[in-house]
Amino acid sequence: MISSRNVLRHELIGLDVLVSGAANPLHRGLCGHIIDETKNLLVIETTRGIKRIPKMHSTFRIVLPGRELVEIDGSVMVLAPEKRINLHDKKRIT
Repeated sequence: MISSRNVLRHELIGLDVLVSGAANPLHRGLCGHIIDETKNLLVIETTRGIKRIPKMHSTFRIVLPGRELVEIDGSVMVLAPEKRINLHDKKRIT
């Protein structure tokens, strides 16, 4: 089961997300569904279209099943999703 303790070891596609912090001020406050993920980007479907948000220098607030909220520093996610899922690192999750 996905929780705040193991979120980085799970698939993020399909979860709701809010960009709570970003180097680009236009990205701050964007919210929607994660529809894809690459090594360096989260692809989010918003009401204003599809947005590609760099993981590095961004902070994401992700809504987990059960409505639990977790904030993740995007720099810890800068890995190909298939490699990130196999890591046992829990750093920078609040």
